[in-house]
Amino acid sequence: MIYLWRGVGLLVAVIIWCVTSSALATDWTHPLSFSNAELGRHDFSGQSLQAAEFSNANLELANFTGADLRGAVLSASVMTKANLHGADLTNAMVNEVKLNGADLSDAVLLEAILLRTVFTDVNITGADFTDAILDRAQIKELCQKASGINSQTGVTTRESLGCR
Repeated sequence: MIYLWRGVGLLVAVIIWCVTSSALATDWTHPLSFSNAELGRHDFSGQSLQAAEFSNANLELANFTGADLRGAVLSASVMTKANLHGADLTNAMVNEVKLNGADLSDAVLLEAILLRTVFTDVNITGADFTDAILDRAQIKELCQKASGINSQTGVTTRESLGCR
C-alpha cells in the first residue's frame, strides 16, 4: 500500500512538473544571440528583439526600422548606415558602437547607454534620448543637429538631450 501511494505521488509530481514546465516554456524564451555575427544588410524591421545580443557584430546597412530592441546589447558593433528609424532602444547598451551615417530618426533611446559611441553624420530628428547615458562631448555634438519631436513619446530631441 505504501508503494502504491509513492507511485501515485511520483506520477502526480511528474504531471505537475510537465504542466508547469510547458507553461514556463511558452511564457519565457531565451534572448537571441548574434554576437560576432556578420549581419550587414540584414532586415530586422518590425521584429521583437528584446534583450537580444549583437555584441561585436557587423550590422552595416542593417534595417531595424520599428524594431523592439528594448534591453538589447549592441556593444562594440559596427552599425554604419544602419536604419533604426522608430526603433525602441529603451535600456539598450549601445556603447562603443560606430553609427556613422545611421538613421536614428524617431528612435526611442530612454535610459540607453551610449558612451563612446560615434555619431558622425547621424540623423537624430525626433529621437528621444531621455535619461540616456552620454558623455558631454557627445551631447554637445548631438545638440548641434538636434530637432524634431518623437512621435511615440512626444518629447523633443533637444529637450531629451538637455540642450540649451
